[in-house]
Amino acid sequence: MPSTLAGPVHSDLAVKKSRFIGCVQPAADRAAAQAVVQSLRQRHPGAAHVCWALLAGGQSAAVDDGEPGGTAGRPMLEVLRHQDLDGVLATVVRYFGGVKLGAGGLVRAYTDAVAQALLGAEKVPVVALRRLRCAVPYALEGLLRREIAAAGATLLAVAHGSLVELEFSLPLPRAEALVAHLGEAGQGRIGWIDPR
Repeated sequence: MPSTLAGPVHSDLAVKKSRFIGCVQPAADRAAAQAVVQSLRQRHPGAAHVCWALLAGGQSAAVDDGEPGGTAGRPMLEVLRHQDLDGVLATVVRYFGGVKLGAGGLVRAYTDAVAQALLGAEKVPVVALRRLRCAVPYALEGLLRREIAAAGATLLAVAHGSLVELEFSLPLPRAEALVAHLGEAGQGRIGWIDPR
């Protein structure tokens, strides 16, 4: 089962006078990753390279940022894959120290910067969620709210009209059982709506 990270973790590595500042952190998608990378560029204007790799829900990226092709982003991405991570961004900021490392040295340095950061990372399982929407008479709103809370679901929205519409999410494995349970508890008076 894939995991993500509880929060950002950093590493700092010196290789032949070059400094490699690594970070691994949760990232929902490519837009979030690009925002982090842009922020790093602003915080480290003197850095030679800001390389990054992303694995997030089928979105992946490997960016060498001026390093020779395949020596930074791709090796970083492989470290994330090897650890079975998802929803994770790895970044490495490099300050060039004047000594060329060669392709093999670059691959090792970028791989090590990410691997060292991951040593201190707390991994958490990725849980797929299902969104559900239903409409109920006002008399059943209290019952439905209690059942949703008891199932550990998260209430996302409530709209009051001629009926009460509730939208909530919960871990995918528990969704089917909750729908069946609510069907019985509501005695057929719960109308299911396709979530937006």
